Amino acid sequence: MKLIDELFEMYRNKMTADEEDIDMLAFAVLEQFNHRDLVALISEMSEQEIKNLMGLYIIETLKGKFAQEGLSHHKHQTYHQRNVH
Repeated sequence: MKLIDELFEMYRNKMTADEEDIDMLAFAVLEQFNHRDLVALISEMSEQEIKNLMGLYIIETLKGKFAQEGLSHHKHQTYHQRNVH
C-alpha cells in the first residue's frame, strides 16, 4: 500500500521498530483521516490486503474480548487493551 511505503520512507531513520512507536505513528496518522478518507484507502487495496486488514482486526478484537472475560475470572491478570482502529 502506498501510504505504508510513504510512512516507512518518512520515518525509517527517525523511529525504532518498537511497537509503541509504531502504534503512536499509526494512531497519529489515523487521526488525520475521516470516514470517507479511510473508505477511499480501503478501495485502493488489493483483495489480499483487505483480508489481511480484516484478519488483524478480528484477531486483535477477539484477543481483547477473551482477555476481558479472563479478567472477570482472574483479577490478578492484567490486560492493556490496544485501541485498534
